[in-house]
Amino acid sequence: MDEFETRLKEAQPLLWCNPSYQPDGDDEARAGLARAVADWAELAPLIAALWPETSGTIRSDLRSGAAAGLGDALWIKCDHDLPVAGSVKARGGLFEVLVTARTQARAAGLLSPDGDIATLAKPEARAFFAQRRIAVGSTGNLGLSVGIAARALGYQTTVHMSHDAKAWKVQRLRDLGVEVVQHDSDYSAAVAAARNIAANDPLTHFVDDEASELLFRGYSAAARELQRQLAKAGIEIGPDRPLVLYLPCGIGGAPGGIAYGARAVFGPDVHAFFMEPVQAPSALVQMRAGLARATDVYEVGLSNRTEADGMAVATMSGLVAHAMHTRLAGVITVDDDRLLCDLARMADHGFRLEPSAASGFAGPAMLETTEEGRAFLARHLTPEAARNIVHLVWTTGGAFVPEDQYQDFIVRGRKISKHLQDRS
Repeated sequence: MDEFETRLKEAQPLLWCNPSYQPDGDDEARAGLARAVADWAELAPLIAALWPETSGTIRSDLRSGAAAGLGDALWIKCDHDLPVAGSVKARGGLFEVLVTARTQARAAGLLSPDGDIATLAKPEARAFFAQRRIAVGSTGNLGLSVGIAARALGYQTTVHMSHDAKAWKVQRLRDLGVEVVQHDSDYSAAVAAARNIAANDPLTHFVDDEASELLFRGYSAAARELQRQLAKAGIEIGPDRPLVLYLPCGIGGAPGGIAYGARAVFGPDVHAFFMEPVQAPSALVQMRAGLARATDVYEVGLSNRTEADGMAVATMSGLVAHAMHTRLAGVITVDDDRLLCDLARMADHGFRLEPSAASGFAGPAMLETTEEGRAFLARHLTPEAARNIVHLVWTTGGAFVPEDQYQDFIVRGRKISKHLQDRS
């Protein structure tokens, strides 16, 4: 057993660099992004009809890390505060549900190819959707986004959840009229059960987090939004000013889609790292093992238990693993204590995060101070480029966390921080 594998099995924070990584231009990703952007534009009138406060756009702020005492080389993409669903999953869950509704309505003659898509928010369309069902397997945030969107259109909705799903997420879904089925199993088993049940009902559309190209496409359009925001901030990404993304990863759909879109926009000048809990690094173990077979965190003796419930995923999406084979720079793992410390620290600066959304803040130091990180920089960047990196942390959820649980996270994070300070 080599030193890296020992550290992995011992659940130590580490950085893994992808030996198959090839930073480059990407015609395939550019074509995929163009399609995603066009779809979102077509959906905008329906989004505005269902959620007028959005004006038809699902987007989040880009904020300088200087506002949180983290310096002006770091930026924060605030998907923890996305409208409608309060997490990055709004970019995927809403997209898949609304595209599915458009497809079904056109097939039934309710919507012509050039018809006003906003009519799908009207009673006639709701009666049509009420005869159909949307189902999904989720640890929480994807279920919330799918449930909110599906119920807004009138669909019957079922969310299958793993045993570690947060009780407040279960209750929020039930309050929306969503049927919640809880399984005495982990996330992957809950998804498999949900998929099998949905396969037996021709009127059910299953949102498959492990294999959905629609979810992936929905997430990818965030890169175009980011490009505009960076330009507005006066930041031009290029060979001498590269962009490094730190993307929280569970099954991989959201970070994979965002990384794919960023590759389309920024080409070889963006480098995406997935952030994962030390006990649930599904992307790390899969990408490190290769694409020949599916593997999971249990095979290396890890528990898949973490405070970051949205990242408690044992097996990476095969679709994402293949898409990221040469596009992912690497994976960085973070322990739960660090997640809670960073959550509490960011709370002092007005960022309302859940633990998984705080994972990216460990990224820059791991890249710049570890042996693996320094080797990556020397291999892929010039010394000037390495000095001018734009670090970007993608915060992915937290707006909907109940106040009592949020305050508990903060209290625990502060206690851990004090304990670590007292030891040093």
